[in-house]
Amino acid sequence: MTGLGEIKRDHSCNRRWLLRHGALALPFILALRPARAVERVGSVEDVTGEAFAELESVRRTLDRAAPVFLSEEVVTGVASRLGMRLGRDTTVRLGEQARLKIDRFLVDAGGEMTLRSGPLLFDGQPRRAGVQIRSPFALIAVRGTRFFAGPSNDRFGVFVVRGSVAVTSAGQQVILREGEGTDIASPGTPPTPVKRWAPERIRAALASVS
Repeated sequence: MTGLGEIKRDHSCNRRWLLRHGALALPFILALRPARAVERVGSVEDVTGEAFAELESVRRTLDRAAPVFLSEEVVTGVASRLGMRLGRDTTVRLGEQARLKIDRFLVDAGGEMTLRSGPLLFDGQPRRAGVQIRSPFALIAVRGTRFFAGPSNDRFGVFVVRGSVAVTSAGQQVILREGEGTDIASPGTPPTPVKRWAPERIRAALASVS
């Protein structure tokens, strides 16, 4: 028969064991927490050249079919191109030396992205909540459209292939529809009046992401 004293000793030993081994395991538990919090939002469809995904101090190479996760910054190298699919019906293409962070993306509830540099081609279907793309030059509000944004003719240009977008900078906003574009000369300056882009400029812009 086990006495009360033995039960207490066993309880004390178990408690010390848990405290000792729990303390040793804590760093590993904390290290695993961010990994479980990472949310997959899409995947890579094609890559030409070099492309990476960066999250905090971790960088990984992006190959075809590689997953893309929330809060990662997708980066392309010199003379590189990358195409990725987000959710069911949104595609994003990046040209060379681009940096795009996916801040938030929900299949049916829109999202937010930050284009830090380089050219982008966005193609998404209409949805109730739109997508916002921020850059040092402008805020671009999207509701189901195909448009280009990035370096064009030595300035930051936005051009709509299909649908419409709202471009806001320096407290001013322009609405672009199919075949129309605007320029922003530098961060903090307003968008130029809406105008139709010449075919040569359209071809050059689209070639920079294809």
